[in-house]
Amino acid sequence: MLRAAPLKDAAAVKNELEELVKAAARPETNRLYRTVYTWWKEIEVLIETGATTGKVEAVIKNIQRNARGYRNAANYKSVILLRSAVRTAA
Repeated sequence: MLRAAPLKDAAAVKNELEELVKAAARPETNRLYRTVYTWWKEIEVLIETGATTGKVEAVIKNIQRNARGYRNAANYKSVILLRSAVRTAA
């Protein structure tokens, strides 16, 4: 689906997926299609722009890993803000 460059091709692939899901008539495939249907607007944005939040999520995960052991939420927040400021300034 993501390899389909124009949106109309992606929509055609989505329709094909819907037909396959109906033919399979399995709870797992129904759940898969429901997920695709729910996230379809976001999938369209990804196809059009190629933009993802992967880099931001990686930074957040890194900060969380480094901030383990902070008992005070304010200190943890300070670490997050300081690290993001350092990355922005660099």
